[in-house]
Amino acid sequence: ITSIMNRVRNLKNKYRNEENITDEFNCTKISADTTDNSGTVNQIMMTANTPEDWLCFLLKLEKKGAPQMDVSLLNRLIGRYSQAVTALPAEKYSQDESYARILVRFAELKALQDPEEARDQFHLARLNCKKFAFVHVAFAQFELSQENEKKCKQILQKAVECSAVPLELLETALQNLHLKKKQLLSDEEK
Repeated sequence: ITSIMNRVRNLKNKYRNEENITDEFNCTKISADTTDNSGTVNQIMMTANTPEDWLCFLLKLEKKGAPQMDVSLLNRLIGRYSQAVTALPAEKYSQDESYARILVRFAELKALQDPEEARDQFHLARLNCKKFAFVHVAFAQFELSQENEKKCKQILQKAVECSAVPLELLETALQNLHLKKKQLLSDEEK
């Protein structure tokens, strides 16, 4: 547990440093780039600063393109998700579904760039939001995509043991893994 907590602290420090660099960079390009959204970010942070507000903003930003195809959008999204994670304290929001969705989506975006950093983010999401089955399923799906079936199965079994909800989601994912499907959940099941 100490090792995990140290890693979490290191990740938080890393993203705080990246946020400062990103903010400095954004300040120099605000006048030329209307897609910056820094006004919206500042408004979110200065008002309620809730996971719901952040998630709504981030999902709108994602609709502007396909991060898998657009490196610029991917980098912007990762920067904004990083800001959201930093701005929302885990101690306060670990039981909030929107917060859990932010952590999971951040990890999924990181997976497009760096699988090791994505794995760290999935660990962080699972550590902070263990009651949500979708957090465990997303991490298990990531491990399956990395061709680590054994780890995928372990994650799902531990999720069942820690009583993540809804249990049916975990059972379906385990069944699909057993059937050797590449997707643990279909779009309908999600």
